Amino acid sequence: MENEQGPGNRRSRIPWRVLISAVAGCAVLGGVLVLVPWGTGGTRAPQPAPGAQALTAVTTGVSAALPDLAVLIDEREARLRKRPGDAGAWAVLGAAYVEQGRRTSDPANYPKAERALHRSLEVREKNADALSGMAALANARRDYRAARNWSEAALKVDRKEWTAYPQLIEAHTGLGDYKAAKRALDRLLELRSGPAVQARAAALYRDRGWREDAAAALSDAAAGAEAPAERAAYLERGGQLAWERGDLDVALRHFQEAVRLDPDQRTALAGQGRTLASLGRTTEALNAYRVAFTKQPNPAYALELGELYESLGLGQAARVQYDLLRERAARSSAGGVDEELVLGRFEADHGDVDSAVRRLRDEWRRQPGIEVADALGWALHRAGKGKEALKYARVATDRHKGGGVRSALYVYHLGMIERELDMPGAARRHLQEALRINPRFSPTRVPLAEEALAELGEPDMDAELPE
Repeated sequence: MENEQGPGNRRSRIPWRVLISAVAGCAVLGGVLVLVPWGTGGTRAPQPAPGAQALTAVTTGVSAALPDLAVLIDEREARLRKRPGDAGAWAVLGAAYVEQGRRTSDPANYPKAERALHRSLEVREKNADALSGMAALANARRDYRAARNWSEAALKVDRKEWTAYPQLIEAHTGLGDYKAAKRALDRLLELRSGPAVQARAAALYRDRGWREDAAAALSDAAAGAEAPAERAAYLERGGQLAWERGDLDVALRHFQEAVRLDPDQRTALAGQGRTLASLGRTTEALNAYRVAFTKQPNPAYALELGELYESLGLGQAARVQYDLLRERAARSSAGGVDEELVLGRFEADHGDVDSAVRRLRDEWRRQPGIEVADALGWALHRAGKGKEALKYARVATDRHKGGGVRSALYVYHLGMIERELDMPGAARRHLQEALRINPRFSPTRVPLAEEALAELGEPDMDAELPE
């Protein structure tokens, strides 16, 4: 069974629930899930002031609403004009800028965050809050080695600085060190409980292929979240998980509820676009992607939207998106963000294949996670280096090397590489597996997978034996 190696058999920390129950405030009538508004049927405690709510969010490492973040930033800047020696206020300001940059994909926030956090460390050198903030900044920039070092520095100052552990887990994952990520998660679970910890655990469980555990953890995180922006973030992750396993109706409900709770949840809006495209509702998908990219110009959204245009035969519209991708990636790089992974993926399929290989080789040397392994394997395949490509594609899909995530795209890449290397049995199995994981994982790649399977035909039982 898929989950027999998961943490559910080692501990009973997380109660088992169906993922859709993550949409808290729901009722089940006759087996049909019904969403109802939050707060009905009871009296809720008054919400804290916007600045206070954002302060709670950024100091505990959870999503904050963008208007609340703006209030918090204004408050801290006003305070620091009067008290420039307040190390704690500098650390909070830096963390708020990191969150604002992450939520808006505006890299101009990251140099501001860096200056504020360095100022905090100048005022007080042994400052776990500022060190954790630097780790969050490094993760936002996809500099996982620096994030690991900053997290470890925070823990040297205070071994119980629990907010450093989620950053350390993300850094270890980005570097492909999944055993270290698991050890950091175990320590975090000893120190802390609650929605933020459950969501962090869910991300690691998903990366290891333990989807039921991830679903249960996200369910509990969403049910326990206090602020709408935080709850929306967990619902968005639940939507991603549902989409990855091909449960499109559930994914769409999660994304829609996330946007209802937090209209600035553009990641969920892009998730809607992805899901609507998979459902064949292309006009709605295009609108969702356009709004998401306008409000949060993430290069990855431009790539997905461009590929959707390509699937519709709209080559000129696709090229416009690819130009925007390059422009946004250049702006992000100017803010210190590592965009080599998305650029490598783009170049491999739509641009300069040799450039893709160079970029992704360098990225693999810096931070060898499974995302990079998959992208590098595919770029090598596109460059005609099939045998080397197979090595990286296997790393990305080999659970013993950390690649346990159930990704239709990764398995599709493996199958297509095997087909090119004249390995029909393995290619057939992996292409079929990709379509089982998510039958509509990509508007451009699913038709190619189906075409390749048709060409491979039925197995020759006399000639093909299982590997």
